Amino acid sequence: MQEFKNNKNVRNAVILMVVFFLGAISMFALVRFSPVSVTENIMKTVKDVTVTDTGIADAVSKVYDTVVTVETYRKDKLYATGTGFVYKNEGGKGFILTNNHVIENGDKIKVVFTNNNTVDAHVVGSDKYADIAVLTVDSSNVLSVAQIGNNTNSRLGDTVFAVGAPIDSSAYSWSVTRGILSGKDRMVEVSLNGNNSVSDWVMNVLQTDAAINSGNSGGPLSNSNGEVIGITSMKLASSSIEGMGFAITIEDALDWARRIENGESIVRPYLGISMYNLADILIRVEAPISSGVYIDKVEDGSPAAEAGFKTGDIIVKMGDAEIKSIAFLKYQLYKYNVGDSVKVSYYRGSELKETTIKLSKASE
Repeated sequence: MQEFKNNKNVRNAVILMVVFFLGAISMFALVRFSPVSVTENIMKTVKDVTVTDTGIADAVSKVYDTVVTVETYRKDKLYATGTGFVYKNEGGKGFILTNNHVIENGDKIKVVFTNNNTVDAHVVGSDKYADIAVLTVDSSNVLSVAQIGNNTNSRLGDTVFAVGAPIDSSAYSWSVTRGILSGKDRMVEVSLNGNNSVSDWVMNVLQTDAAINSGNSGGPLSNSNGEVIGITSMKLASSSIEGMGFAITIEDALDWARRIENGESIVRPYLGISMYNLADILIRVEAPISSGVYIDKVEDGSPAAEAGFKTGDIIVKMGDAEIKSIAFLKYQLYKYNVGDSVKVSYYRGSELKETTIKLSKASE
C-alpha cells in the first residue's frame, strides 16, 4: 500500500513538471513569434485617432461680412481707427455698433466693408460712459447683418472669437482671433479721460483670452455659433498680464443703442461734490477705514448740501452697494434717475451715519 502511494506521488510530480515546461515553452513561443503582430495592432490604434476640432470657419463666415473698419477723421486727417459691425438693416439704413471712444473727437466718420467699399457714415449718437456709438449708412452698402446671441446660457470655457482691425486697419483688417469665455460680470475700473493711472468709471464686462489689440475696439465678440454676444472694448496691458480682454455684453450694448436710436435724452444725476479716493490721501487724513470716497468740497444748493454732507465726510455705501472709490460711486450713482431718492452711508469722524439724498441734474 505504501509503495502504491509513493508511485502515485512520483507520477503527480512528473505531470506537474510536464505542465510547467509546456506552459513555459508556450509563453516563449508567444513572445518569440507574436511581437510583430502586437506592434502592428498598437500602431494601427494610434493611426486611427482623429482630431475632432475642425475650427470655427463656419461660425466666422456668419459674422465676417458684417464687420467694418471704422475710420475717424479730424480736419480731413485720419485721427483714429477701430471696428464696428452691422446689427440691423431697416428703413433704408444699415445700423452699425461701435465704441464711443473710437469715434469721439472726430468730425467725419467713414466705414470700410469687407469688399473694400468705403462710405461716409452718419453718427446717430453715442454715450461716453456706456462707451457705445451708433452709426448709419445707406442700406445698399450692407453686405450682411450680424446674428445676435445672448449671455444667459453662455458658460465659462465656451469658445469665443473676435473679428476686427488690430493695430493698422489697412494691413490687418478683419483679423480673427480665438479664445474662451474667461469670466462674466467682471467689474473693471477704466479711465475715460486717457489718464490710465486714474480710474473714473466701472464697466460690467465679459472677459476673454482671445487676442484683442488696439483697433479691435467696437468689433464683435461671437460665440461658436457665430452669434454676437459682446462688443470688444478694452484690454489690460502689463508685463505681468497676458490674455485679458474685455467686451461689453450685447444686451447692454443694444439697450443703449435703442435709447440712442430713439433720441432719448441721457441725463445722469449728480451729487454736487468734489472728491478724492480715500485710499489716495490716507497719509493726509485720519479715517476709521481704508477705502471710500472723501468729500473735499460741497456745492451750495446741491443735492449733497441739501442732504447735509460736509467736507471731510467719507461715503462708504450707496443703496446696498459698497463704495470703495470714485469709479464705483459713479457706477452706482448712474444707475439711478434724476428725481430718485437714495440712502447713503458715510463716516463723519469715527461715527457711521446714514442719510437720504434726492438726486437732481446739474444746472446748465
